[in-house]
Amino acid sequence: MWILALAAMTLSAPDDGLNFERTRIGDTTYEACSVFDVNRDGKLDIASGEYWFEGPDFSKRHKICDVSQHGDYFDDFGDYPMDINKDGYLDIVSGAWFSQKLTWRENPKGGTGEWTVHDIAEVGNIEKPCFWDVDGDGDIEIVPNTPNGPVRIVKVKTGKTPSFDVVTISDPDLKSGHGLGFGDINGDGRGDVIIRGGWFEQPEDPWSGKWTYHADPAMYSASSVPILVYDVNGDKKNDLIVGSGHDYGLAWWEQGEVKDGKISWTMHEIEPKRSQFHEIWLADLDKDDVPELITGKRWRAHSGNDPGANDPLGLYYYKIKDGKFIRHTLDYGPADKASGSGIYLWTEDVNKDGWVDIVAPGKEGMYLFTNLGPNK
Repeated sequence: MWILALAAMTLSAPDDGLNFERTRIGDTTYEACSVFDVNRDGKLDIASGEYWFEGPDFSKRHKICDVSQHGDYFDDFGDYPMDINKDGYLDIVSGAWFSQKLTWRENPKGGTGEWTVHDIAEVGNIEKPCFWDVDGDGDIEIVPNTPNGPVRIVKVKTGKTPSFDVVTISDPDLKSGHGLGFGDINGDGRGDVIIRGGWFEQPEDPWSGKWTYHADPAMYSASSVPILVYDVNGDKKNDLIVGSGHDYGLAWWEQGEVKDGKISWTMHEIEPKRSQFHEIWLADLDKDDVPELITGKRWRAHSGNDPGANDPLGLYYYKIKDGKFIRHTLDYGPADKASGSGIYLWTEDVNKDGWVDIVAPGKEGMYLFTNLGPNK
């Protein structure tokens, strides 16, 4: 057990923005996190890498398991809560670049002992594991972004003896590249899988049918994970919001008309002069029933070797209105004073006051941004 006195700082906001209080959680530098009630005491906790931090003040941490370190990186590219063995306690699903495995960490029923780690599948280098209800049955599937391999979906069968069916939806020889998203592109009511160079159309039966590949559009060479599918301009057609994970750029691709059987796409820049938008997220921060785009810079994404690597860090949210993205800066500055967004941030009403908060992990540290509501 480890205890830390946490220091908080209230961040100013523009007149039409929100106020947030920033608190550093521990001294961990993992790049993924999640928020859930680990020990079922009614209070939300924060899990990140090797530790979970006990709510509501997060000053006490408990060891989950060992996570190997490789230079700048910890082999922990996701910490998603799922009750894999159906014992009533949420476990953690993670993916790893270096060991190339999807694993799940078994919650010791809320105890403070270390968690048993179980293999799910070895699928190759995992940029980030994503979690979507692909077939619409109410259960979450695991969809890892494996840039050096094909596109796979893992169907999870939870229970005392869980099982995992790995389904390859692309050509087995395809290198899917850096970037992955999920959403209904063609308006048929079924979610499609998007990679940086195109999208796979979901068939009626996603587990036995053929996923048709459409080569549209060519996005950033290292696109964000996720690529977001969202109707930006309100024209009833879903568009794509994409960051450049290892270069400058954040943009949205507007879906146009179908010409000769092919969708036309128009790129609109949001942030051409800021870099490392590896993680992007949608959540309703201001309670107007319209989500905001939340993102920031991933620090030392390639150990300081990317374009813009030495620029200041930042964490931002953007109001989306009429195809425009209006930036509000939550944090900005050098890595010893400010937060970026890592590879897997989390939004949740952590203190249960009705306002959605942000937990932002990264190599610069993990920060809780508590939403205090509108500036008054």
